[in-house]
Amino acid sequence: MKRIAGWMCAVLLATALPTLALAAEVELGAGDVVKVSVYNNPDLALETRVSESGSITFPLIGKVEVGGLSPAAAEQKIAGLLESGGFLRKAQVNLIVTVPQSQLASVLGQVNRPGRYPVDGKRSVMDLLALAGGISADGADSVTLIRKRGGATTRESLDIVEMVRSGSLERDLDLAANDVIYVERAPHFYIYGEVQRPGSFRLERSMSVVQALSTGGGLTPRGTEKGMVIKRRGADGKLQVIDAKHDDMVKTDDVIYVKESLF
Repeated sequence: MKRIAGWMCAVLLATALPTLALAAEVELGAGDVVKVSVYNNPDLALETRVSESGSITFPLIGKVEVGGLSPAAAEQKIAGLLESGGFLRKAQVNLIVTVPQSQLASVLGQVNRPGRYPVDGKRSVMDLLALAGGISADGADSVTLIRKRGGATTRESLDIVEMVRSGSLERDLDLAANDVIYVERAPHFYIYGEVQRPGSFRLERSMSVVQALSTGGGLTPRGTEKGMVIKRRGADGKLQVIDAKHDDMVKTDDVIYVKESLF
């Protein structure tokens, strides 16, 4: 399953790099670092950060409100102010965003490169997982997406592996600035007693007791499949001891005990 998720993220990484067309659609916001130049006027070159109020201070014309504008619209606004102020006749302004601080989403938890990544243009959950290097070996198959829209915070669980297997990418939701993708640690089970490799192991989907036993390396020469038990914490917090059958499904945090043969 992790191979599927890793393969998916590797493929997406090849197509996840930003393009100039997408970057042009991004609105400027507080914290963005912009570099502005004016053709044939090197003394007007400027690299600055957009203030919390969404403005920059530009030579000759002073404070310019650029928050919420695309880079192209900001270029036109600065050019217009230079011309209307009588400073230049035909101003040709170029503005690029060198650090898109306002258009970032976070990828946290069990990924190979957690951090904040640019949402430049149309970006989806899988796009950002690819940029973050994919889900790590200890990551879960599902991720949690936390978004804030209209003052309300929502939380959704997205099954990445199932999306890839079924090809149903309608759940590959588009992202916006300040969205958070969180990948939890994969569920585990525990096995001890007369097995070759007692310990904690990743719980795969629909894993049966006999599959869990195989994951633990099988029985020792003294072990027996008779009398195996599962120790499971119930919804009320009390520990249950269940006689284990081969085809029983193992659940998260189950503890499987394999007894020693008496003969």
